[in-house]
Amino acid sequence: MTRPHEAKARMALAALKQAGARVVLAESCTGGLLAGALTDVPGASAVVERGFVVYSNEAKSELLGVPADLVARWGAVSEAVATAMAEGALGASPAEIAVAVTGVAGPGGTPSKPEGLVHFACAVRDGETTSLRRDFGPIGRARVRDESVDQALDLLIEAAGRARIAARPDPGPSADAGPSTDG
Repeated sequence: MTRPHEAKARMALAALKQAGARVVLAESCTGGLLAGALTDVPGASAVVERGFVVYSNEAKSELLGVPADLVARWGAVSEAVATAMAEGALGASPAEIAVAVTGVAGPGGTPSKPEGLVHFACAVRDGETTSLRRDFGPIGRARVRDESVDQALDLLIEAAGRARIAARPDPGPSADAGPSTDG
């Protein structure tokens, strides 16, 4: 039986292996579904370093170091908190890449944070942290979570490519640079 995210999870794991990178996950609204999608694939242990399910604001602060004042100012479902989650997960792990997901799976929401609003962040060690906001709309809790896993896997594939480029050693002087004038 094929699992819903199996093909994309396999692609993400292959990209991580090719990059020589491991991943740490920080999940709120997906509640571990991203980790589940990756670890459903045999051999995932080579690149999945650990995961944090930080559903409560307290867990975000206690486990990932997300400042409580950041949550108070922007709310748990925000670019700022997703970024802090990814960077906190990277700081709590020897992994090279972190992916964070926080959102309103529903039902419910508010006018400023409606059902289906999800923020993602991806941090690469010694690289940059990128963020993404997606509004999936009121498609139902299960579909919001499912679409969030799919989007997070896309971010992970992209980040593995960035990590591979960042890790590539400087080749030094070009062979066609001419003779050296250093004595």
